[in-house]
Amino acid sequence: MVNVARFHQSAAAFVDLVSRIDDSQWELPGLGSWSVRSLVGHTTRAILTVETYLGHDDPGRIGLATAEEYFSVIYTDFTEPAAVEARGVEAGLWLGEHPVQKISDALARAESSIAEAPTGRVVAIAGHGITLSEYLRTRVFELVVHSIDIGRAVGQPHGQPLSCVVEAASLAARIGARAGSGDEILLALTGRAPLPPGFSVL
Repeated sequence: MVNVARFHQSAAAFVDLVSRIDDSQWELPGLGSWSVRSLVGHTTRAILTVETYLGHDDPGRIGLATAEEYFSVIYTDFTEPAAVEARGVEAGLWLGEHPVQKISDALARAESSIAEAPTGRVVAIAGHGITLSEYLRTRVFELVVHSIDIGRAVGQPHGQPLSCVVEAASLAARIGARAGSGDEILLALTGRAPLPPGFSVL
């Protein structure tokens, strides 16, 4: 499955990026109020949640057909910024003194859970079912975007594969278009008009 392969590639690139963070850089500003450690912790949750959700029963029904719907419903309706911020800080602390090992171990567990999942496996998130394949698209999006954030914070190339960047960029455009910003996105991408200050598809 292409989405499984992309998840493996994107997560492996994230682990490699974290391995290149210098000991002196972990408390540098990362993103918003997050330090680099908290930002890495938040990004690691893109791996940890795969294992967590696959550990729950298959809900047997699909309420969210695509990754685009996931972001338009779950991210918009069930994501509280202060809670997201706190979970990032907590995950950063969880990384401890050996972040690369912690993340590598988490990735190995997630990959094992994915390998054991039956074809068409559905995971439940906030009462909504989504296929594992589509959920992994959301994880690649998080890994790519935040790897870019981390790379900018520590002065390292993010290392994400081109195919994963293409998928993340395409998904971002579709999320924005679904939210009613398609015209603005097309005008900006074709050099006709700049995006408004502070514009975001999320």
